[in-house]
Amino acid sequence: MEAGVFGAVLVAAALHAGWNAIVKVGHDRFLSITLISIAAAVISLPALPFVAVPRAEAWLWLLGSVLLHTGYNLFLIQAYRAGDLGQVYPIARGAAPLLVSLVMVLGFGETLTPAAMAGVGLLVAGVWLMSVRGGRDLAKLERGAVAAALATSVFIAAYTISDGLGARVSGSAPGYALWLFLLDGAAMLAILLAVRGGGAAAALRPYWRSGLAGGAMSLGAYSIAIWAMTVAPIALVAALRESSVLFAAAISVLVLREPPTA
Repeated sequence: MEAGVFGAVLVAAALHAGWNAIVKVGHDRFLSITLISIAAAVISLPALPFVAVPRAEAWLWLLGSVLLHTGYNLFLIQAYRAGDLGQVYPIARGAAPLLVSLVMVLGFGETLTPAAMAGVGLLVAGVWLMSVRGGRDLAKLERGAVAAALATSVFIAAYTISDGLGARVSGSAPGYALWLFLLDGAAMLAILLAVRGGGAAAALRPYWRSGLAGGAMSLGAYSIAIWAMTVAPIALVAALRESSVLFAAAISVLVLREPPTA
C-alpha cells in the first residue's frame, strides 16, 4: 500500500470514530444514526452532478450494499444501547477485517503477502485485546452488546466487500460513494417514518448541527475508504480502517469519560 493511501485511510479511521461517538452520546441512538445518514445524503445530493454515474454493472453491488448498510446501522444502534463505546466499537470493528480477508483471498483470489497477512492478524488480535481488556470490567461484559456487536461486524465485512468490488467496476469511486450515501439516507428516512411516524422528522430538528457534523464525517470517512479499495487490496484497506479503534479509545476516555482498565 502506498504511503499516500495509507495516510488517507488513517484519516478515514479518525473520522469514522468521530461519527460513532456522536451516535453513542445521543439520547436516542436510532434518531442519531438516522439523522447522520440523512445529513450525509443531503451533503451528497448537490455533489452528484459533478461526478460520473456508476456503470450499469455496479448497481447490483450498490443496491445490495444499501441493504447491508441499513442492517449495519440497526445492529449498531442496538449494540450502543447495551454497551460502552470503548468495548462495543472494537468488537464490532475487530472481527470484520478477518472476515473480509478470508472471503477476498478464498472467494475472489485476492493475494496478500505473508507480511500483509501477518499485519492483518496482528491488528485483529490487538483490536480484540482492546475490546476485552478495554472495558470497565471483563465480568460486566454484556452478552447482548457482544452479540449485537458481532452481528454488526458481519454486516461491516459484507458491505466492505460489496462496496470494494462495486466501486472497482463503477468507473468512478466518488460517484459510487455519493450514490451510496444518497440511497442509504433515503432508506433510513423511510425506516424512521415507518417506525416513528410523520412526527419523527420534527424530533430531529434540535440536533441538526451534530447530525450535519456526523454526516460529513461519515461521508468523508467511507468515501476515502471506497476510493482506497480501488487502488489497494480490499483486505488491507479493511484492516487498516480498524485503526479507528485507537481514536475511539481516546474519545471514550477523554470525551465520554468511560474508565478503561490498565
